[in-house]
Amino acid sequence: MINVHIGLNVKNMEESKDFYRKLFSIEPVKEKQGYVKFLMTNPHLNLTLTKVEEVKGNQINHLGVQVDSKEIVLQHKERLEKQGFFAREEMDTTCCYAVQDKFWITDPDGNEWEYFYTKEDIEEKDSSCCIN
Repeated sequence: MINVHIGLNVKNMEESKDFYRKLFSIEPVKEKQGYVKFLMTNPHLNLTLTKVEEVKGNQINHLGVQVDSKEIVLQHKERLEKQGFFAREEMDTTCCYAVQDKFWITDPDGNEWEYFYTKEDIEEKDSSCCIN
């Protein structure tokens, strides 16, 4: 098995821990002073949060979870909206050399996450996307 690892700096550990608990419907596997770890198998992800005094700038363009269908995108959108998140929907959109159905939410430190389904790959890039 291969897990992708993302380590994020966060200002408010409790807000961020709650956000990622809800985003992935999972509890942390490890919690230490200033550190939280989530380990998921669907998707295969090792996500760690590290408490820092200040998060400056946005070194990450965006983060995402790719799923197998529009229906799964909509299931996650509904689940997260029921938990109080605002989800910005983009259905049948051309972005990053693909036609996709997706929605976006933002974590407490301003990182944007998308749940998306790629309907087809295309040769053109929409210049208004991929620069969130």
